[in-house]
Amino acid sequence: MLIQTIKSLFDRDLNKLKIEIESYQDESKIWAIDKNISNSGGNLCLHLIGNINTYIGAELGKTGYIRDRPLEFSLKNIPKSELISKIESTILVVNNTLDSLTESDLEDIYPQIVFEKEMTTGFFLVHLATHLGYHLGQINYHRRLI
Repeated sequence: MLIQTIKSLFDRDLNKLKIEIESYQDESKIWAIDKNISNSGGNLCLHLIGNINTYIGAELGKTGYIRDRPLEFSLKNIPKSELISKIESTILVVNNTLDSLTESDLEDIYPQIVFEKEMTTGFFLVHLATHLGYHLGQINYHRRLI
């Protein structure tokens, strides 16, 4: 049951991420920063894609994804269509990976030490879902502010 809940939350929020990126009327504004806004909506989007593809795709789904975290914050001017394509691919990775897990897998210790201590896979998946929601809100605010 928890797997389906987590899957539903990722599906909902990744689709909202896609809508947020699509909603930038001026594509150049996706990459805008201003005063105390150090991360653009585009860079936050890349960060979420990298984060989810690393911790869910590569680690749990064995997709072979290789993360370059510094690029998530330094790349600029990637076309909106490419960001949307990356989000859609990430949705597939999340669904395929979560479909391969069992409820007992959620009780296993997550294979990586991420926060300097062991945690269950279920705990970390819930964390990743809240991390997505946090940055999704930032992107929404960025879009409306810029």
